[in-house]
Amino acid sequence: MLQSVPSASLEGKLYIPVLIVAGPTASGKSALALAVAMAFDGVVINADSMQVYANIRILTARPDPADEARVPHRLYGVLPVTEVCSAARWRDMAISQIKDAHGAGKLPVVCGGTGLYLRALMQGLSPIPEIPKDIRREVRLAQERDGAAAQFVRLEDCDPVTAARLAPGDRQRVARALEVFDATGRPFSEWLAMPLEGPPPGMSFQILLLAPPREVLYAACDERLYEMVRVGALEEVEALRQEGVDPTLPAMRAVGMPIFLQHQAGELGLEEAIDLAQLATRRYAKRQMTWFRNHIIPNYVVNEQYSEKLDSEIFSFIRQNLLTQAN
Repeated sequence: MLQSVPSASLEGKLYIPVLIVAGPTASGKSALALAVAMAFDGVVINADSMQVYANIRILTARPDPADEARVPHRLYGVLPVTEVCSAARWRDMAISQIKDAHGAGKLPVVCGGTGLYLRALMQGLSPIPEIPKDIRREVRLAQERDGAAAQFVRLEDCDPVTAARLAPGDRQRVARALEVFDATGRPFSEWLAMPLEGPPPGMSFQILLLAPPREVLYAACDERLYEMVRVGALEEVEALRQEGVDPTLPAMRAVGMPIFLQHQAGELGLEEAIDLAQLATRRYAKRQMTWFRNHIIPNYVVNEQYSEKLDSEIFSFIRQNLLTQAN
């Protein structure tokens, strides 16, 4: 079933129209974005925090090479797993790709389920200043030297608000909060409470949200996980393990990655690992849906799994609410 939400008035202003295709994992976002880009001469721009990394295509359900070749795909696999892609870094890259697509006369189609990225693009970020590299390096060295538990205790002392919403073992986010405090003298939570910088000038967003029923979504999550294993997800994980990639890096926290690393290390049997990875995927999908309900007001909602039979109604919405207002 499709549900349309009225669009905001643009008051006749010129703008760059951007379509956001959002939804939880396994809802069919990538297939829908591809169909839209093919129908409207679009460019698909990745808004998934894990699909931005190379060498984990299968585990992150990134579009396959054949689909990526059918229309331009941007920001997929553009960073090595050894780098950190923050929301601010992704936002800068996404804005650049949106402008490039529009300049080439193509429709920017931003596709992904990372809510923080989508909100950063459409609403901006808190005005946290750039952190000097030496401070960032010192925080990471202290984490290795003193251990994650000691650094979490330190965070509880200097920023109890942030500590209360993080797990002690979340090394990346704990380090981020500590480096902000060390660089600015103010808790990370205070920066986050400041007004956002606002949307990019001249851009207008229409949000299409895929929201399948939970039982349908969970079944799709389970089926896709099995397919990932069948076509090579374990081999991707093993390659990174053999390379000795730091398991605390963001890319190494992709859904299923820690569990499959345990399997490859001989700590879990295959069936147990698959069961646990399916559970982790379902829980992730649930968190995504909760985030979308609480933080995004979509212009159009598809209350089922994407399939081609929905194209005519979805394309009609795009023609009426996005393309016709581009001039």
